[in-house]
Amino acid sequence: MKMGYTMGLNLLLLVAMVATNILSLYHLSSTLQSKPPLPPPVPDHLLHQLTTIRATINHLTRLQPPPTSTPKHTSNIPSDLLLYTHISPIASSCHNYPDLLHQYMTYTPFKTCPLDSDVAEALMLRGCHPLPRRRCFSKTVSKIPSSLPVSPFGILQDNANLWNLYKCKSFSCLSPFLGFDMKREKDQLLGYKTDLDLPIPQLLQVAKSNGVVLRLGLDIGGGTGTFAAHMKVNNVTIVTTTMNLGAPYNEAVALRGLVPLHVPLQQRLPVFDGVLDLVRCGHAVNRWIPVAAMEFLFYDVDRVLRGGGYLWLDHFFSKGVDLEKVFTPLIGKLGYKRVKWAVGNKMDSSGVKNGEVYLTALLQKPVSK
Repeated sequence: MKMGYTMGLNLLLLVAMVATNILSLYHLSSTLQSKPPLPPPVPDHLLHQLTTIRATINHLTRLQPPPTSTPKHTSNIPSDLLLYTHISPIASSCHNYPDLLHQYMTYTPFKTCPLDSDVAEALMLRGCHPLPRRRCFSKTVSKIPSSLPVSPFGILQDNANLWNLYKCKSFSCLSPFLGFDMKREKDQLLGYKTDLDLPIPQLLQVAKSNGVVLRLGLDIGGGTGTFAAHMKVNNVTIVTTTMNLGAPYNEAVALRGLVPLHVPLQQRLPVFDGVLDLVRCGHAVNRWIPVAAMEFLFYDVDRVLRGGGYLWLDHFFSKGVDLEKVFTPLIGKLGYKRVKWAVGNKMDSSGVKNGEVYLTALLQKPVSK
């Protein structure tokens, strides 16, 4: 590859030399044939071509260091990052954030890893995913907890979590509305107050009445895993994708005896094709996701759902006009059967100000012909 690059550069230099000679001959012949003291101007298209060639050569020369030299910035790249690039490719977006990437990969091999999950998430949210692997030991709590919750709604143990990166130093310090109050979470997703609610008992009854067996599912942006916890009680296995974003969501899911997947929304779902019975999209899937990205997300959900499986959009919010003109047609492209479709006004301050509405929809994937 290097030889081909060098040959290309040499060919470009040859073309530049020929173009320069032609331009010189043109200029000389014009001077000899015409008597006026000032020669005619050189045509603009020749000047433009020559300028382009020179600029290209300068650019390629800057990119191609002498064979014996080493780029100055190489010494600043963490050694394990250089090593890993020879083992596995790194996501292209990682190269757009070299400072963050270098910070993440700067550590002492075979020692304890830095507590930098915030740096890891910053890279992931910028598209640098999957992250490079590291050769260091993850830090753990200094003492193994004597007991862990048996029930997915048991009290979360503070001493089972590392709090170094968080302002709060206990689960009780966190807002109960974030999903860390297990007494409150035990009643979530079970009651019916408005048409926007789909209680889990009703979901199970709908599936049973349609002859659909619910065994495996995925909760996208599932916070602390409350949906997975309720479904576990009903012998349904749900895996939860979640990000920490300032609070220990992944740790809470794991402490409840559930499986957290630390993946951002823009990543392809790490599940094989056609193996899930149910996918739920919670509050994390909303109008703030670019439309093109959301369309790819929905079709990725279709990829992992089996025929007859369900897609549950739980309190998806958007502007009312966007729901009608953008998101309803987007969802309609899937060709799914509407089992439930309920729309209601979003009555908080942001919803009233922006004319936002909620959509709760249960959609069934058709069986392929």
